[in-house]
Amino acid sequence: MDREIKKEIHLQRVLPAEIEKRSFEIITEELGDRQLDPIKAPIIKRVIHTTADFDYADSLCFSENAVERLKSAICGGACIVTDTQMARAGINKRELAKHGGEVFCFMSDDDVAEAARRERTTRAVASMNKAAALDRRLIFAIGNAPTALARLYELIEEGVCAPEGIIGVPVGFVNVIEAKELILASDVPYIVARGRKGGSNVAAAICNALLYAC
Repeated sequence: MDREIKKEIHLQRVLPAEIEKRSFEIITEELGDRQLDPIKAPIIKRVIHTTADFDYADSLCFSENAVERLKSAICGGACIVTDTQMARAGINKRELAKHGGEVFCFMSDDDVAEAARRERTTRAVASMNKAAALDRRLIFAIGNAPTALARLYELIEEGVCAPEGIIGVPVGFVNVIEAKELILASDVPYIVARGRKGGSNVAAAICNALLYAC
């Protein structure tokens, strides 16, 4: 790197414990005069913090009273089902356990792989089928597979599954928008990232924002 350019670079000296606090201050500053709903704001800001993408201030959609209902479910011991091990790893499991909940991801399970082969479907679909059989209060956090979101919608319509809520934020190009629109048309409490953007990190960020509000 050119020495003259290096002279212009000034790193802030921020202690590790202050980095997140400063990050949220910057987010608030850059949102400017925009007024976020105070109930939704912590979720929107945590997603922006995770992605550095301010588009989520517009694309995150919330059903009526979704934050309150999802928070109540988590505080009351609901479990979270994800469609990736990455999302599962990102959710604060220790904090969730304080309320009696667990995080499940069945994508790597041998019986899910076998069911997917047998039924000629995806592991994401098979993992939703397995999750629907759990005798627990469930919130689904889908950040990767639109097929998981579409199958979940079918299970709800069939009366097989009645989740406490859905976090629908899969990322991609094929069937992503369509799968999200299914959830937006459902009666289940939801937080959905409309459009193509999303990801496992976004799903985990939303779960954690809800957890930290308990």
